[in-house]
Amino acid sequence: MKHRFRRSILPVAFAAVCLAQIPPTEPQPPEVKLPSGKSQRDEILKAELAENLKDAAQLVELAQQLRGDLEKNDRYVFSIADRKKAEDIEKLARKIRTRMLHN
Repeated sequence: MKHRFRRSILPVAFAAVCLAQIPPTEPQPPEVKLPSGKSQRDEILKAELAENLKDAAQLVELAQQLRGDLEKNDRYVFSIADRKKAEDIEKLARKIRTRMLHN
């Protein structure tokens, strides 16, 4: 009896470990269609792409302005405007990254 019990524990333990590694599946909501017949998700992704492109262009502009300001300075002291530009760059980059992770 003990021998049979020991033999059956290994496959049961293996199955339990395998099942524990499978992530639970969430039911997918039905795809919502707009009155135009297009997928709502596709339209949202298209809008987010446009926002990302706009923010990326603004990010490049701010980075170039900051670079020019830093090259003008011959001291190790930075102005408050430079610090503000650096913070704006960081905020824009974070906003873009958040939208990308949302997809």
